[in-house]
Amino acid sequence: MVNPGWRKAQSPAIAAWAEAAYGPAVQALEHEPRRHGGTWAVGLDLLPNDAAGGIGVPLPWEDIGLAQQSLHRAQLSAVFPGYPGRDPEESAAAHAFRQTRDAAHVDGLLPLGPEKRRFLKEPHAWILGLALTPSDAAPLVVWEGSHNLILQAFAAALAPHPAETWGDIDLTEPYQAARRAAFATCRRITIPQSPGEAVILHRATLHGVAPWAPEAKAPPEGRIVAYFRPLLANVAAWLA
Repeated sequence: MVNPGWRKAQSPAIAAWAEAAYGPAVQALEHEPRRHGGTWAVGLDLLPNDAAGGIGVPLPWEDIGLAQQSLHRAQLSAVFPGYPGRDPEESAAAHAFRQTRDAAHVDGLLPLGPEKRRFLKEPHAWILGLALTPSDAAPLVVWEGSHNLILQAFAAALAPHPAETWGDIDLTEPYQAARRAAFATCRRITIPQSPGEAVILHRATLHGVAPWAPEAKAPPEGRIVAYFRPLLANVAAWLA
């Protein structure tokens, strides 16, 4: 496959960044609420990194293979044994999708309103995940090549509308159709990570998190990955 929609980078400098981020991450997660029966902490904007991604040591942009840009505070996604548990307010269908389809989604496509219709309100440039704990538990799941299906579906759905309105166009049906096509035609792979490794996803790649396998191992603080998703100026840039 020419472009599977993801790649992995590894270096001593990435490992040094993960080591520096580990302590602040564990401390920041101490009081973070957990979802899905206490098996996942979302950790949005929780890591106290600087605007270049540094935290005691610089984020090694060159090793990761990305051009440096201004960053938000990283999300600290922490997963724990038993994931995914079920929250009382979660529907049976939503829980089953998390169990059988890894809660597959496209980042930035937000569910809004009482019917949870999907709008591309957060057009990310890319998705960067950096492991902070050594663990094979609940790995990242990717459908290789799915970004092509998503981009084609969204481009077709948005084409009849002025570009300045694209963030307000309901993409629920084309998204669901493209996701079904990805499940049927794209290879599902799991991507475990260790500190010192970075995973870079195309912004339109369908991805999720696998359930915690009974034999999987992780430290007491869980399986922690720091995620960066800087925003683009608009949806047109996202589609380009």
